[in-house]
Amino acid sequence: MRRTAGLVLAALIAVAVGCADDEKVTTERATSPPATTTPTSPSPTSETPSPTPSQSTSAAVGDTLDLTGVDDGEALAVTLVKVIDPARAENAYSSPDAGKRFVAVQFRLKNTGTAVYSDSPGNGARIVDTQGQQFDSTYEGTAAGPDFPGSITVAPGDSALGFITFEVPAASRIAKVQFAMNSGFSAHTGQWNVTTR
Repeated sequence: MRRTAGLVLAALIAVAVGCADDEKVTTERATSPPATTTPTSPSPTSETPSPTPSQSTSAAVGDTLDLTGVDDGEALAVTLVKVIDPARAENAYSSPDAGKRFVAVQFRLKNTGTAVYSDSPGNGARIVDTQGQQFDSTYEGTAAGPDFPGSITVAPGDSALGFITFEVPAASRIAKVQFAMNSGFSAHTGQWNVTTR
């Protein structure tokens, strides 16, 4: 039993070390809109295409980044739709701790790969403040809109839309939003610059 546990631990460490060498952060907008499997006509609920890139190539709110996962065929076009800061608590039982506030971030995840995307998006999302402090998501909901459920499954060509909530110190000023596939274990992280408050 100990030998098996030791082998499993050694394998996990080797994978983690191997992945660390290949890590990259994407901040450049997707060069073309995500491909769709069937042509559709625009409707009021259709995704608004990303603005034409200007001189700055850093991604911002509204931009789409192309990300890849750990396994072959895993790919998403991830759009940071909006950031609500501060976000009101969903109800009286989900208020932030004293000295903290909620920030709600809405993502659109379009599966541009050939594999089914099955994951917990909240595990792969993080926000960074102007001091470089990083914050993981919380399970609490806000009045900003529907959250992603605990896990989602998105077939190739399909999309999912939802909010992810963060609890941050009241004095923190949010500077960046990050997202990575595979509950954050993918070495390919998307990053958007944001200006809030």
